[in-house]
Amino acid sequence: MILHVDMDAFYASVEERDQPQLVGHPVIVGGTPEGRGVVAAANYVARTFGVHSAMPAVQAKRLCPHAIFLRPRMEHYAEVSAKIRSVFERYTPLVEPLSLDEAFLDVTGSESLHGPALKIAQDIKHEIRDSLSLVASVGVAPNKFLAKIASDLEKPDGLVVVDPVQIQAFLDPLPVKRLWGVGKVTGKVFEQLGIQTIGQLRQLSVERLQQHFGNSGLHFWELAHGIDKRAVTPEQEAKSISHEKTFTSDIEDPSLLRAWLLELTEQVTCRLRRHDLKAKTVNLKVRYDDFHTVTRSHTLSAPTNVTEEIWKAASMLFDRMPSRQLRLRLLGVGVSNLVQRAKAQLVLFVDAERERQSRLDEVADDIKAKFGSVSLQRASGILHHIDPKSGTDGPNRDQYGE
Repeated sequence: MILHVDMDAFYASVEERDQPQLVGHPVIVGGTPEGRGVVAAANYVARTFGVHSAMPAVQAKRLCPHAIFLRPRMEHYAEVSAKIRSVFERYTPLVEPLSLDEAFLDVTGSESLHGPALKIAQDIKHEIRDSLSLVASVGVAPNKFLAKIASDLEKPDGLVVVDPVQIQAFLDPLPVKRLWGVGKVTGKVFEQLGIQTIGQLRQLSVERLQQHFGNSGLHFWELAHGIDKRAVTPEQEAKSISHEKTFTSDIEDPSLLRAWLLELTEQVTCRLRRHDLKAKTVNLKVRYDDFHTVTRSHTLSAPTNVTEEIWKAASMLFDRMPSRQLRLRLLGVGVSNLVQRAKAQLVLFVDAERERQSRLDEVADDIKAKFGSVSLQRASGILHHIDPKSGTDGPNRDQYGE
């Protein structure tokens, strides 16, 4: 059996835990409403006003004028995430992290030692609550797809089990938009076909679905039948580092997309420096609202972990994406061709500007880890000053979302 563990409003919940006076108030972690920042996370009080992650902060402010806006503390969230993962690993070595706040666990081989999958899920929830004062929602199911859906059905503090012999009874009543890959465009096609639920979709043949959705037709047919053959894959020695964001609503504002591009770049470079790594190749991934996915990469002249250098490469790749209506459901930044910083080839003549940027990054990491993101802002981090025409960036730091 597979578990999908998803921390509830993770960034906001950590802030509420650390600052109890925030409890009961709408809390938004992310950018400031004065600029073009984005919502990284919103607690459940703020969500009652319609606020959600990836929303422009200025829109969140209009929906919830009395919300408390907090700058993200990514280093701190990463430390908390590591403690959560240590809880997972006490029950199974088969842990596949998806982000700081969610992971898949294969507990099939652990049931003889720790009891049935349901008990393991309950124990994990209780241990996270008792040791870290945080709340997790868990889905228990025969595969990843079903576990992921189950974990989201009864948030917050949910625990949903999908019986292997009741898969269709579980799936059929759910709206078709629950299927991975069903966005606004595909959703409209299903609407035109009179398909509203997964059960209705399941009545269509593979051929009919392929006629309307091409290669994605088989994908939708398999998911509607509860088929997902992917295994839980634990992290091995890092060959790449990446962060990606699936937006709650498709985004077409280029400046807002650039804001997220910078956010994701900062997450990647922060992880590089934390693990004392440098990267030579920068990768960009975009998924359009019709589920068409495009990836691009650029190899640098030398390995780096300098935010400014990787940001410029990512921005260049973004500018070179196919010319079509820019309406994205997913954006991702990654790096590969990793080397330990100590093993990176030394150069005879030191680039003074590069050294200065590198030192600034390291000092900034230390300060923000100790005092939080609000304590220091990079000149290249103010997202609401990003120039969508030139791709240059000016000063703020709004955050990678959940």
